[in-house]
Amino acid sequence: MRRRRGTAAGLCGAALLVAGTALGAGGAYAQPTPAPSGSGSPAAPPAPATGAVLAAAGSGPEADVPVPTTKGLQQALGPYVSDRNLGTVTIAVADAADGRLLYGSGENVPGTPASTTKLATSVAALSLIPGDTRLTTRVVRGADPGTITLVGGGDPTLTALPADQVQIGGRPADADTAPASLEALARQTAAALKAAGTTTVKLDYDLSLYTGSPQHRTNPDNQNIALVVPLMADEAKIDPRSREEAPDRYADPADAAAATFATMLAAQGVTVDGKAGPAAAPAAADAPVLGRVESPTVARLVERLLTTSDNQLAEAMARQVALAAHQPAGFEGAATAVTQQLGELGVPMAGVVLNDGSGLHKGNQIPPAALVRILALAASDQHPALRPVLTGLPVAGFTGTLGKRYGSGSGAADAAGLVRAKTGTLSGVNTLAGTVVDADGRLLTFAVMTRTPDTLPADTVRAAMDRIAAHLASCGCH
Repeated sequence: MRRRRGTAAGLCGAALLVAGTALGAGGAYAQPTPAPSGSGSPAAPPAPATGAVLAAAGSGPEADVPVPTTKGLQQALGPYVSDRNLGTVTIAVADAADGRLLYGSGENVPGTPASTTKLATSVAALSLIPGDTRLTTRVVRGADPGTITLVGGGDPTLTALPADQVQIGGRPADADTAPASLEALARQTAAALKAAGTTTVKLDYDLSLYTGSPQHRTNPDNQNIALVVPLMADEAKIDPRSREEAPDRYADPADAAAATFATMLAAQGVTVDGKAGPAAAPAAADAPVLGRVESPTVARLVERLLTTSDNQLAEAMARQVALAAHQPAGFEGAATAVTQQLGELGVPMAGVVLNDGSGLHKGNQIPPAALVRILALAASDQHPALRPVLTGLPVAGFTGTLGKRYGSGSGAADAAGLVRAKTGTLSGVNTLAGTVVDADGRLLTFAVMTRTPDTLPADTVRAAMDRIAAHLASCGCH
């Protein structure tokens, strides 16, 4: 690999690529609130140390760093793009400083994005919703005497686990990433009830934040994703500690969360009479609040959903986009809101079709040129609020869905720690879109999209894609 030039821009870009990832409720989308006062497989190696990830990519000394040429990129990447293991492949490479396309092959051809759809969801969310917003789960006095209502605020990361057992991506949560605690909500609620002389209540729950069918149309198995409802605990996983990619989930996430909450109330000395069920009507806006807990900020949630490719959290965030854009908070309204917001941001939308926020829908279509533009927006000094999209990207060989890639024997090991990218996988579909600093210190965005026969091993396809990104990192490409 060529030695990198010691420019400030190069150092800034490198920091963007190797910085450690920070992993991280009713009515319209949640407003910003102060920080709350309290609330399987082998682990990947620790991420590199955090750098100055908020520095403006593409400003100042970046102008002195050579920009790769189309001819140079063609010569460097051509042999790797033509790898037979990639099947049908399209690619785009752009300058992160201004989003200018530098190289492409089929760059305007729509392809199935799989989980790189989450880039679109994340950029739309952070451009519409203040990054310090938190999603609130509340308990209020119910409409009927002796009834309390658990109000879902759209936070699928709400956890029933004790704080010392919470992990995100296999690592302990910290103060910024720790999820809201259902047990803390039970303690608050029980204390308020007992202070009022109440020790027995009826419990119902309010799911009115979302609209439409909660069932994902192409994933009915409750493994890749559960019903998308605004109330659940631990993303509806039956085993909240599970680190499987497709764990078993509850068929009725809200009912399961309410049952767990009732058990926690009982442990605090408050008996729930009977079984909890859906509320007959939405909770009144002025209903007395008995307890409330808040999620990490939207910025941290976006980082988490990108690093771990979290389908449940991506769909929740897409509904927050819909609420912020005054669209119905269901699959269709969320897809409409994300599509409209990307267009307003200047993303080329020809051929873009969205049906969900997670990328599980096989009918989604995004050209590589749109993906590199989305990433360039996140790197732009004109949109600093979007920077968590970059810091949330998995680091090659270290974190998230790239933690086990770019290893020895892959042909891409030299790029471990240098490439940051969102992965995407469906049957016969593999995608990779992210950022890389080239040998001259220029920050680039790239997207590679493939379609292969189902008989071709996915690991073989991914390794071929990783070699493209690795050679993009190793050349100046002039």
